Amino acid sequence: MGRGRLRIHLGAAPGVGKTYAMLSEGHRRVERGTDCVVGFVEHHGRPRTEVMLHGLEQVPRRELSYRGAAFTEMDVDALLARRPAVALVDELAHTNVPGSRNAKRWQDVEELLRAGIDVVTTVNIQHLESLGDVVEKITGVRQRETVPDEVVRRADQIELVDMSPQALRRRMAHGNIYKPDKVDAALSNYFRPGNLTALRELALLWVADRADEYLQQYRGDHGIRSAWQARERIVVGLTGGPEGRTLIRRAARMAAKGSGSEVLAVYIARSDGLTSASPKELAVQRTLVEDLGGTFHHVIGDNVPESLLAFARGVDATQIVLGSSRRKAWQYILGPGVGATVARDSGPDLDVHIVTHEEVARGRGLPVARSAARLGRPRIAAGWVVGVVFPVLLCALLTNIDADPGLANDMLLFLALTVAAALLGGLWPALASAAFGSLLLNYFFAPPVHRFTVSDPRNIMAIAVFFGVAVSVASVVDLAARRTHQAARLRAESEILSTLAGSVLRGETALDALL
Repeated sequence: MGRGRLRIHLGAAPGVGKTYAMLSEGHRRVERGTDCVVGFVEHHGRPRTEVMLHGLEQVPRRELSYRGAAFTEMDVDALLARRPAVALVDELAHTNVPGSRNAKRWQDVEELLRAGIDVVTTVNIQHLESLGDVVEKITGVRQRETVPDEVVRRADQIELVDMSPQALRRRMAHGNIYKPDKVDAALSNYFRPGNLTALRELALLWVADRADEYLQQYRGDHGIRSAWQARERIVVGLTGGPEGRTLIRRAARMAAKGSGSEVLAVYIARSDGLTSASPKELAVQRTLVEDLGGTFHHVIGDNVPESLLAFARGVDATQIVLGSSRRKAWQYILGPGVGATVARDSGPDLDVHIVTHEEVARGRGLPVARSAARLGRPRIAAGWVVGVVFPVLLCALLTNIDADPGLANDMLLFLALTVAAALLGGLWPALASAAFGSLLLNYFFAPPVHRFTVSDPRNIMAIAVFFGVAVSVASVVDLAARRTHQAARLRAESEILSTLAGSVLRGETALDALL
């Protein structure tokens, strides 16, 4: 026998008509020939609700005695023995009297569902466990009877029973909810317009999120990849550069124009863990987007346009906001930028906005720390010595030996010094070594010697190639050194975070453990 289906009538506050709607559903099912019974309904002395019980079979309640008083609760055993097709069970968050079969009514409902019985039930938004603190701040009342969010979220159907605050207060004033002697106190306390408006918004937003989950599941089950623009979702593509703040604020202004719009900022990181983004700037942007009501996401992917579009389609986004490229004009020779590629491949379902900013065409690259701080002054000095002094010594050595190694071998020796200068002192000593080595090769080793002219065009080409190779090798070596430094820093940060997380899990003081 399969599991029963759960239908929940969700309300924002007492009196909106949840129980009435549940009983109306019971009557409709009975009229259709369904075996439907009332497992437990509390009408609270409301005549219209009590009338709705007429014509529905009611399973007798179980009587319990607690502290000298008599109570009645839902008789789960009787319901399981009766085995109806549908059971109507009111007040899902109710706490059973001690001595009952289960501590909570939602646990009773779980038993009925496992037995294959469909259940129609009711609950108010303030009884959801995750919203307890929020509801207390709004109403000043702590809800002692709660139900886990997952129980409600697993429902096969959630129906919102909605009513405006004004209509609910009128219903209260007419005596349709509480007895006349309690009406004034209720209207001036829990049922204030502000309280009811806030609770109604909580209920609407919660149901909207559940509807979004169902929609995503449906699209996934049916393999639907195109965007369904049920809600505006604006994805902001971040690079970790300073222009990200401008993009986030622009997206937030766009979202503010439509009710229920979302802003999702995403940073695409390389799979090797190395990045050209500033971690400090990314942290600032994360804080900014969260302060503006959005969310921050970190995605791994080597192909930025492809990963960005996959993320946008995965969250059913309707718009993408990107910054104008920071690439310099000549760099477009290497291919279109991220913005152009995303706009080309986005398709008709995604609107792509390119936003200008102050960093346009200023270039981008690895965050460059001061060389002295990164390598240390002794290494910088050693790099300059190797790049400037050693070529002079090498030149003196080669000019005073009898055997002539040849211009090609001379170039390789000078190139080795350039690489050594890059390894020790970084890019600038290596560039100086390449330029100085080219001059020395021209003056001392390329005929005619001791003159800055070259008679053989092949030697001109050789020296030019030497300079180009030396600069390229120096740049690559320096880039590798910076990558290594960055990887070491990230590894150190990871170790610190791991230590901190471990200390928190062990219950230690986080600051003491970190220090």
